[in-house]
Amino acid sequence: MGLFDGLGSVVSDVLNGRPVNLLQVAEDVFQNAGGLDGILTQLNQSGLGHQVGSWIGTGDNLPISADQIRSVLSSEQLQTLAANLGIDASKIPEFLAEHLPTAVDQASPNGILPSSAS
Repeated sequence: MGLFDGLGSVVSDVLNGRPVNLLQVAEDVFQNAGGLDGILTQLNQSGLGHQVGSWIGTGDNLPISADQIRSVLSSEQLQTLAANLGIDASKIPEFLAEHLPTAVDQASPNGILPSSAS
């Protein structure tokens, strides 16, 4: 069973407004980058620590743009996500920009991100 098996239906649910466990989706999507912790580290190292900190903290979540996602994730990562999720690669950055802050926020309700969300 592949890493992204079954995520296509999750993306469909999100795009159609049905509730999903965004934390689990984020963890599955970014498993190859060290899980959610790995992608947050990658974002921090790319100068987006202020946004990441706001998602983990208890205040309002700062937005992240699709362009910022594109600047952090490689073209290969975006293509792999698109192929495995069954959506167009051009939609991946927008999807992540919209849903990643919420997933991180849900994973850290008390302002602390668990070291592993398994």
